[in-house]
Amino acid sequence: MAELRLGPLLRYTDGSCATVWVETDRPCTAEVRCADGARGTAHSFRIADHHYALVPVGGLTPGTATEYEVLLDGTGVWPPPDSRFPPSVIATPGDDDGMRVAFGSCRWAAPPSGGKGRVGPDALDTLSARVAADPSGTRPDVLLLLGDQVYADEISDATREWIAGRRDVTAGPGDQVADYEEYTRLYYESWLDPEVRWLLSTVPSCMIFDDHDVIDDWNTSAAWLADMRATDWWQERVLSGLMSYWVYQQLGNLSPDELAADPLYTTVREASDGTDAVREFAARADADPASVRWSYRRDFGRTRLLMVDSRAARVLDEDRRTMLDPGEAAWLREQVMEGRGDGDRDGDRDGDSDSGSDSDGAYDHLLIGTSLPWLLPHLVHDVEAWNAAMCGGERGARWARAGERIRRGADLEHWSAFPSSFDALGDLIADAGTGPGAPASVSVLSGDVHHAYVAEPSWPGRTPDARVAQLTCSPVHNSVPLSIRLGFRFGWSAPARALGRRIARHGRCAPPSVSWRRTGGPWFGNQIMTLTLRGRSARLRLEQARADRDGTHVLRTVADRELT
Repeated sequence: MAELRLGPLLRYTDGSCATVWVETDRPCTAEVRCADGARGTAHSFRIADHHYALVPVGGLTPGTATEYEVLLDGTGVWPPPDSRFPPSVIATPGDDDGMRVAFGSCRWAAPPSGGKGRVGPDALDTLSARVAADPSGTRPDVLLLLGDQVYADEISDATREWIAGRRDVTAGPGDQVADYEEYTRLYYESWLDPEVRWLLSTVPSCMIFDDHDVIDDWNTSAAWLADMRATDWWQERVLSGLMSYWVYQQLGNLSPDELAADPLYTTVREASDGTDAVREFAARADADPASVRWSYRRDFGRTRLLMVDSRAARVLDEDRRTMLDPGEAAWLREQVMEGRGDGDRDGDRDGDSDSGSDSDGAYDHLLIGTSLPWLLPHLVHDVEAWNAAMCGGERGARWARAGERIRRGADLEHWSAFPSSFDALGDLIADAGTGPGAPASVSVLSGDVHHAYVAEPSWPGRTPDARVAQLTCSPVHNSVPLSIRLGFRFGWSAPARALGRRIARHGRCAPPSVSWRRTGGPWFGNQIMTLTLRGRSARLRLEQARADRDGTHVLRTVADRELT
């Protein structure tokens, strides 16, 4: 009898359909049955001796929530008979419903040995406990996980021991993850957590990778990439990282129509073993990042979400360095401006997830999800811009070599380390937020930097009609050492801003095309940020996971304010 190894994860939802992802222990037919009669089936597919199914569920009624169960070859496997959680549900948005979008990044399932300080309660666990305690109460309509869903380079003691039992850890990447099988272990460790498993079964999720999903500082620079490719273990590591991301995260980001049009997904489902096809796809994505699109669009009523790949889509050559390759940048502009008389469609690429929305293209709120913040503390921004100039040869070869060492050591690789891309994103946001039909808000949602804050930009000579904000929230569950707290607090200060300007002048850096100010934070802790979007209004809430005196973990509100 087939058994459930991982899942179910409720992934895509709209007013009439949904997808549910599962991993099973053998080939089987997976079925989802809903209490209201909606249902769907899918036969499992095989990747590297693991079996998966992504079940499309049709016939759902807009504006309703229905309980569901999962069956494998006709036998019920979810919910478990001894479950302490309420039934999992599929909730579909109605035409006039608002949206509650919760987001965060950077989650250790279990702290690695030698962790950098106190970790504290897991914000996802704590959110799950609150939703489970009041199933009919307020819950997120969608959960955005903005990178570092797993840590391939910072593993727990239990995973380290398991890896040491299957190979020689004195070779290759040592006690970091080496291959696909070891990646599956990371997902089991993360998503089999009982609270997280139930939460992901009942709240739809959208995901995008960041560096630790593959390795710290992934694609920092051309020199970094050349050094990694010179090792005897990197090729297997990166291909396994991309393969596992496609299976465990990317497939669920797509709608049933997008999946039906995806040639790789069709090939994998029709093959007795899809490993070679996915491996070839990953090899092509690594060799030619412009051939594959990991970014995608989701429309939730009158809210548009664009999840942007700010890792694999980079152009790393120092003389034309950009965060997004030209095709990716054109795709982003097209999706932002669709319905506003701008942007022509570029050619399709494998992995393209054009939404095919039935809407007229207008939206009240635009969400741009990018794992790396666009607007950083001013000192950090100026240092990254200076470093980009040094590495580009602005002060000669000696400074370029020093700049590369500093870039890697200090993780100088955010949007501000790609100055032309920083300015281009600012121009696009201003264009999107200005003129007739402009949305009420444009929010850039990010994580990565292990603190939370709100920053608001302004443009010389123009004032967008939309309220624009950088909303950063991390970590979900990770350490926040004192050095990070002190560094980022100082980074936002007036003395730091003056210091940053002096550093930028040494780099002969052009001033950025926007200015910005911090209007909230910095806040430190394990945390989740939620945007509540209703009509033309947007409200922000930041909650931190904390332990009460009796040891109970709760979410405490540390910020609650109107954005529009």
